Amino acid sequence: MSLPLEGRSAIVTGAGRGLGRAEALELARLGAAVVVNDYGQSAEQVAVEIRAGGGRAVAHTGDVADFARARELVALAVDAFGSLDILVNNAGILRDRMVFAMSEDEWDSVIRVHLKGHFNTIHFAAAYWRERSKASGGPVYGRIVNTSSEAFLVGSAGQPNYAAAKGGIVGLTTSTALALAKYGVTANVICPRARTRMTEDVFAGIAVPDEGLDPLAPEHVAPLVGYLAAPAAARVNGQLFVVHGGMVAIVERPRVQAKFDSKQDAFSYAELDALLTPHYASRPPSETFAAAEVLTLKRA
Repeated sequence: MSLPLEGRSAIVTGAGRGLGRAEALELARLGAAVVVNDYGQSAEQVAVEIRAGGGRAVAHTGDVADFARARELVALAVDAFGSLDILVNNAGILRDRMVFAMSEDEWDSVIRVHLKGHFNTIHFAAAYWRERSKASGGPVYGRIVNTSSEAFLVGSAGQPNYAAAKGGIVGLTTSTALALAKYGVTANVICPRARTRMTEDVFAGIAVPDEGLDPLAPEHVAPLVGYLAAPAAARVNGQLFVVHGGMVAIVERPRVQAKFDSKQDAFSYAELDALLTPHYASRPPSETFAAAEVLTLKRA
């Protein structure tokens, strides 16, 4: 019996440790050849680990937020393995601070690595798949798995840069899903909760259990990435998942909560005051567009 990703090739960004490493190992376990992207020696170490287990892997050291390096990354996958079938965007950084204390560099660096980094790799992978589809006269195999965060869903107060970048990634994903569907490519986004080097301060107060797998282990996230990369997920496109601790939740798209129509040609201040002020007077002040209840999700 063949493995679900046998004969496929994948890129995983930020794969030298943490979530990216777990995802790269899972894709390799499912049969994919993997380009492991990260800074420094960690990328090669994970590639060695995959090869030692009988898989195929090469390392790419570079900043995916650099347009030229992202081009090189996609080209490396094609050169090394003959094609690119799967793109997993995971690379990221944190620069947490309240919005009134955040510096310009702290804002720019997080937006650059997360949002621009996702765009760069998607741009070159999408162009590659489009050309292949045009050459073959039909759909091709392409899977994109992007990484957002619950910080976007709940409106994390101390992470305005991170929440904004992760919200942008969701918009980028849904746009990409619609744009590339006709070429046979799917694009989905996950919001993982995991204990990694990047989140060690976030989860510092949550103890690692003495026995069993840590509910915050990256290994809880990797299987969903493997599934979304596989042929079985061909009909899964433009979706948002929350995943951690043995649980996967599908997040529904926003719904219209209320609608008001003007009785005139256009709204006036007085009419809006008469409609909206009593509407919000009966609603809790803490109830915003953010979905704080997402943080209560856990395995039953």
